[in-house]
Amino acid sequence: MKTTNLRPQDVETRWYQYDASEHVLGRMAVQIAMQLMGKDRPTYTPNQLNGAHVVVTNAKNLVVTGNKAAQNVYQHYTGYAGGLREVSFENLKSRRPEKIVTEAVRRMLPKNRIGRDMLRNLKVYAGTDHPHAAQAPVKVENN
Repeated sequence: MKTTNLRPQDVETRWYQYDASEHVLGRMAVQIAMQLMGKDRPTYTPNQLNGAHVVVTNAKNLVVTGNKAAQNVYQHYTGYAGGLREVSFENLKSRRPEKIVTEAVRRMLPKNRIGRDMLRNLKVYAGTDHPHAAQAPVKVENN
């Protein structure tokens, strides 16, 4: 068995498009994270960006199952004493639906520099329009 060690100039750039109204959030986030990491390719190299770019549209029509819409709470710290801020799922969905998808994927990526670089290849839009039509993203159907 030979280990493939992909070089940056050998990376084949791929573009995928997801419609968030057709996929359940968690299942979609798992697929996106795998594509951003490159684990869906035989040339997977852990220390390289593997060239996947993902466009998510219709984030405002996001689908979740169960009571997650009523129970999920997103927390962040301001950096000041007592600075814990909590935002409900419904509130965040009405104000910044892109943030929900981005956070779901970010939490599934590696927690290091390469993970942050992978997250830059994720583009999330609240509506159906996106400026990446020239890259001809492949539409991913619901499995």
